[in-house]
Amino acid sequence: MNAVIKVGGKQYYVTEGSIIFVEKLNASSGDTVQFDQVLMLDSKIGSPYLTNVTVEGEVVKNGKQKKIQVFKYKCKDRSNRKKQGHRQPYTQIKITKISG
Repeated sequence: MNAVIKVGGKQYYVTEGSIIFVEKLNASSGDTVQFDQVLMLDSKIGSPYLTNVTVEGEVVKNGKQKKIQVFKYKCKDRSNRKKQGHRQPYTQIKITKISG
């Protein structure tokens, strides 16, 4: 079964056994999480969500992504060059069951 779920304002295409990286959730490793905002299941499309459809997953780990460099630059103003780094926290989830 294939599904499209909405987590943290983003949409993810998932199948059973797939691993996804979502924005950080308040769950620790080994916890089971359930997603009720299912937009599509196989060929059925909800408006906006499907009812009586859930996607379950197991939290694999929480962590931070690779550091990205953020540059702030103003043209012809050498004193305001800034270089910053940012690491986005994430939660890695393995999809275990799609029911509906």
